[in-house]
Amino acid sequence: MTDAQETAADSSLRTTGGAPPEDGGSSVTEAPIPLLEPREGIPPVIADEAALAEMIAAFAAGSGPVAVDAERASGYRYGQRAYLVQLRRQGAGTALIDPVACPDLSALGDALSGVEWVLHAATQDLPCLREIGMVPTRLFDTELAGRISGFPRVGLGAMVESVLGFVLEKGHSAVDWSTRPLPEPWLRYAALDVELLVDLRDALEKELDRQGKLDWARQEFEAIVAAPPPEPRKDPWRRTSGMHKVRRRRQLAVVRELWQTRDRIAQRRDVSPGKVLSDTAIVEAALALPATVHALSALNGFGHRMGRRQLEQWQVAVDRAKALPEAQLPQPGQPVAGPPPPRAWADKDPAAAARLSAARAGVSALAEELGLPQENLIAPDTVRRVCWEPPALADAESVRAALAGYGARQWQVELVTPVLVGALAAKGA
Repeated sequence: MTDAQETAADSSLRTTGGAPPEDGGSSVTEAPIPLLEPREGIPPVIADEAALAEMIAAFAAGSGPVAVDAERASGYRYGQRAYLVQLRRQGAGTALIDPVACPDLSALGDALSGVEWVLHAATQDLPCLREIGMVPTRLFDTELAGRISGFPRVGLGAMVESVLGFVLEKGHSAVDWSTRPLPEPWLRYAALDVELLVDLRDALEKELDRQGKLDWARQEFEAIVAAPPPEPRKDPWRRTSGMHKVRRRRQLAVVRELWQTRDRIAQRRDVSPGKVLSDTAIVEAALALPATVHALSALNGFGHRMGRRQLEQWQVAVDRAKALPEAQLPQPGQPVAGPPPPRAWADKDPAAAARLSAARAGVSALAEELGLPQENLIAPDTVRRVCWEPPALADAESVRAALAGYGARQWQVELVTPVLVGALAAKGA
């Protein structure tokens, strides 16, 4: 009996009738069942090496895939580190680990090497799991599986409800998970997030197989596992909200100085940068170029609650930017790698614009026919690159090679190549 079937059979865990579909299908017709408590109760949080070693042994001896989730403190703390790790495996039950008290989970990662990890939206959690030594060798991403299967809503709660017929309580998703001790309702929520994850995986695997898409999903999962850690973002200060208002180079320098000062303070204090100074305040100061602390204090975001010492540190940053020689001022915009924005194509290269229009229409029609989002059929950036600089000989072999060179998976290459070969021959090309 699966976790979902056992849960449905336990009347103490639900307040209404209904049960998950026996065939693992994707349509639930009966009233969804509120999932109120983990079946074995809330496990104690593992916060010492002895308890961790015992838990690792239990999970190594378990069977089947392991459900994995992590909770971060986005909006509260600096960075994206994990503050709680949840796991569940047949034969081992559910475990909640405090990665602050147990910061090295590489032994757990090693014990689960070769085991399929089930995550929802894996790319969100894998970076923080990697930081503590947990790196999967096999993966099943239930969110990505839902996208490929064509589900219109792919959040964990929506998927569990539509596929398995249970309602997950999501009220604690945005809390400060760095809080210690963690309140019991938060721990209950965290445990329930992995309670039915393997059941969801099994049902989605059946649905993918029914649609003939299981191999597509497996290729996507393998690509996630094989992907290297992302490169650090160049000039992250340029992503400050409201940057479109800032046009002069001296003003851009103010944004950069304030952003970098804020980042250093946030990192030192281990708080979210937005709690140190808002993006709105940074942009306001850049536009105004205040000459004094008094002028700065009159700007939006630098109000009466900010102390004199804080105001002075921000004014020093503004003054640094204002004193920079012209040669050291940042250039407007970012160097663009690859093709220009599509809105400029008609003027720069009408033939390329015709190719892109035909390609987009073809990809859209094919995605609709296959029942999956266009961006999962093929990355829009890949389509743009092929259309902007097409192969010299735009035949199937050349297009396949170009797509593979941009990182498209084999299933994508096979499906999209005929569409792009036709688009590259579009009128005006």
